[in-house]
Amino acid sequence: MGWHNRIGLVVFAVAIGIVPWLLPSWYYKLIHIGFYALICIGLSLLMGYAGQISLGHAAFYAIGAYTSAVLCTRLGWSPWVAVWAGVALSMLIAWVVGIPSLRLHGHYLAMATLAFGEIVSVVAKAWIRVTGGPSGLGNIPLLSAFGHRLKTYGTDTQTFYVVWAVVLIGLVLAINLIHSRVGRALRSIHDGEIPANVLGVATASYKVKVFVLSAAYASVAGSLYVHVTGYINPSPFGVENSILFVIMVIVGGMRTVWGAVVGACVMGVLSELLADLETWRFLVYGVVLLLIMLFLPQGALLGLRDLCVRIATATGLWRPRTTK
Repeated sequence: MGWHNRIGLVVFAVAIGIVPWLLPSWYYKLIHIGFYALICIGLSLLMGYAGQISLGHAAFYAIGAYTSAVLCTRLGWSPWVAVWAGVALSMLIAWVVGIPSLRLHGHYLAMATLAFGEIVSVVAKAWIRVTGGPSGLGNIPLLSAFGHRLKTYGTDTQTFYVVWAVVLIGLVLAINLIHSRVGRALRSIHDGEIPANVLGVATASYKVKVFVLSAAYASVAGSLYVHVTGYINPSPFGVENSILFVIMVIVGGMRTVWGAVVGACVMGVLSELLADLETWRFLVYGVVLLLIMLFLPQGALLGLRDLCVRIATATGLWRPRTTK
């Protein structure tokens, strides 16, 4: 992990500490953006580093959420234990789905993951005996930390800190991964599977493993979601949310996990502001995505960084190093 990542993590941790005091009326919205950020970090590893696209990641968000909800309400499990059970189930399903799906390429892979997401959405609506169907499940126990039961609906700063602390941990793990031998292997797959195979990279194995890891991130986000809200129904887990997660990663920048967090924050704020515009908000998402692809193809984070470098260079505030 380089010095710039270390500084970035410190700044990020400080921002987590002060944001609730700057925006007290946005507790609940910021907590939801934290769920999106966690999902997008995992999805960034899959898309930006391994070069694989998933249009069904809301399915793993749902699996983690429903597993925790059912285990706690039907069997009386502890929420923290149920979270790990959801992760284990999501990883198992991702492994089963990933082995055949990740043999596909391009739009075939996208269609396969889209179909999987739709299957999970239909099951959540139709399996009324277990999931509660469209009516959902209520009375889900909330998380407890250090003997204190967290409050629901974003009325407690501790809830915000718990969710974003998990995001910070997920970010640290992702950064360490991409700077390891595994991260180098994933980048080689993104650049080209055939050259990676020639160099001895087990591309099929790595693609499945990163798919399973990205599913684990989404599962944790889903479990946190139900134990913060205390209620679950199928509406947050539709295919449109899977597409929104992909848009978040693209807007922030696929080739960096920091971009995933930025994209989740930008699009998360936008989605909260446009929550009442059920039809028009997808038009706005499309316009934002189009503008990013036209003017900042590397994503908002790297694009703005390059813009700042060009401005600083043009004004003489910064000069790039030259090698003799």
